[in-house]
Amino acid sequence: MSGTDYRARGYRAGMGSRFSSFTVSYKETDLWIGVDPPSFSPDMEDFAATRARRLRLELEAYIARRPEFRSSLVPIYLDPEAPPIAAAMLEAGTKAGVGPMAAVAGAVSSFVGRAMAAEFRCRELIVENGGDLWLKFEDAIDASVFAGSSPLSDRVGLSIPREYSPLGLCTSSGTVGPSLSLGKADAAMIACRSRGGAPDAALADAWATRIGNAVAGEEDLERALDLAEGSPDILSVIVIKGDRMGIRGRLPLKLFAPG
Repeated sequence: MSGTDYRARGYRAGMGSRFSSFTVSYKETDLWIGVDPPSFSPDMEDFAATRARRLRLELEAYIARRPEFRSSLVPIYLDPEAPPIAAAMLEAGTKAGVGPMAAVAGAVSSFVGRAMAAEFRCRELIVENGGDLWLKFEDAIDASVFAGSSPLSDRVGLSIPREYSPLGLCTSSGTVGPSLSLGKADAAMIACRSRGGAPDAALADAWATRIGNAVAGEEDLERALDLAEGSPDILSVIVIKGDRMGIRGRLPLKLFAPG
């Protein structure tokens, strides 16, 4: 449920030369994975592809038993028998007040990223899934937010110090991309660091949907930002509608030059 620049994933060209990268796709899952060059291994691509496929099959099997998991736009009851990725999505949806599928892209990013970090002992690692990211990094990292036709698109973002690694960074949009949003925000970008339970990017994905849903017009920015006050997992929020922006949280605002 996350907004992205959907022009053939063109935003990936801006990920920079800091990482050795590859892509992995399985059905709707489309991952860009970046690794610091000294940590890179040729075995990573097969490992990530196998893990992504396994996660999707676990979700499909669970949805077959519990169809409301796919269709509900509100939280549904937690299930101790759910597979780990489904349980994480249920918890993230419950915390943010949205349906579990709002967390699917971020959950996949988190589960693939954590598995790769443990298997290959990566120094730095980014797993991006349709604009929803799980990040592990040793040096500070800057991230701009794509906001469609807004004049603020790719001009603002966050500067993330190393002490906040690992974290999830996800964006929802009601004006960009194919994913479902009940709001009209050009972008709602959320940085989350889990304090236990649901993983970082699953939480960020669910909260991006919730906060993005709250924006119908520029007058809603303050109310949408207020929603973040209830979550100790949220580090920072940026919400953009047209030429207006609101920001809350502890991460520094970063301004980017045009182009």
